[in-house]
Amino acid sequence: MDQRPIPAVFMRGGTSKALMLHARDLPAEREAWEPILTAALGSPDPYGRQLDGMGGGVSSLSKACIIGPPTRGDADLDYTFAQVQIREARVEWRQNCGNMSSAIGPFAVEEGLVRVPDGDATVRIHNTNTAKIIHAHFAVSGGMPRYAGELAIPGVSGTGAPVRLDFLDPGGASTGRLLPTGRPLDVLTLEDGSRIEASLVDAANACAFVRARDIGLDGTELPEAIEARAEVMARLQAIRVAASVAMGIAPDADAARRISAIPFVGFVSPPAPFRDLTGAEVPMEAMDLAARIISNGQPHRALPLTISLCTAVAARIAGTIAAEYLAPGAGSGPIRLGMPSGILTVGADVGRDADGTPHARAGSFYRTARRLFDGRVWVPVAA
Repeated sequence: MDQRPIPAVFMRGGTSKALMLHARDLPAEREAWEPILTAALGSPDPYGRQLDGMGGGVSSLSKACIIGPPTRGDADLDYTFAQVQIREARVEWRQNCGNMSSAIGPFAVEEGLVRVPDGDATVRIHNTNTAKIIHAHFAVSGGMPRYAGELAIPGVSGTGAPVRLDFLDPGGASTGRLLPTGRPLDVLTLEDGSRIEASLVDAANACAFVRARDIGLDGTELPEAIEARAEVMARLQAIRVAASVAMGIAPDADAARRISAIPFVGFVSPPAPFRDLTGAEVPMEAMDLAARIISNGQPHRALPLTISLCTAVAARIAGTIAAEYLAPGAGSGPIRLGMPSGILTVGADVGRDADGTPHARAGSFYRTARRLFDGRVWVPVAA
């Protein structure tokens, strides 16, 4: 045969879907994973549809999660996230996916990797991409995770059982520092010589935040409207490249262009009414901050959870662009982010160290997840 099977599970986590694989079913060498994962997802695909694999042609559907025994004493398992590029035979390893993190605990229980009592269970997850710990809390009945429930999340039809994710000490996940430059506000010089103010923040994943108005937008646009503005997309890419160098993620612009996953680029604006992707009116009073996110060259239909956390953390740091636009009545509780799929609520606990440096102690939010199918995924023998 010219194909071979690998045991796999396909799951939805939040607003993403991914192949779930046991580390024991993959080669010991990480370098050997990449051709397997790109083949399984259907990359590279110059048509951008991944019809010859399990991917869905957009970044939120071109993912894989590899789960194995823990390598840290404060974790129950290791979880490695793979962002599979669509048009290239390449995998990005330098980021985590918050949405798929919600599927890791239930997967581990179902697969017998972790044993928990019935009731409210906690699974301690070590994300190897960022060397950070995530606590997943969810209901277990009869030794299995519950998926049926009443929680609705923006971007996913129907309801499900809640999975609460607590990201512990999320600062510096990509760069080692919450504020990679040491400042809440920087001025980036782009390759065309123009300059733009940006807040460079790294909590759960690295992100460069700019004002929507500074790139010619009002901040309430939906993904299709953003993508249709070629000049805006080009400027956002130029911001990402400059921010990557400024944050120390890449040594120069050429290297930054090859790292397509991080930093994400977010543009924010004050609360304002808009229509979400379902056509429903979202009133200004429903949000504390409006945000849109670009990654892998695509505007997100729903905010990635790690970047939602980063946005909430940024909004709690004085001097950042996110804090500048945070509604005065937001208070100290969870922050409501207005995004294309509706409202996402994120808790961010930010304090200061003894020297006055901002410190992100934790961030949390709720997701739903569901096991969709299990069996074997087939890849070419050569992969």
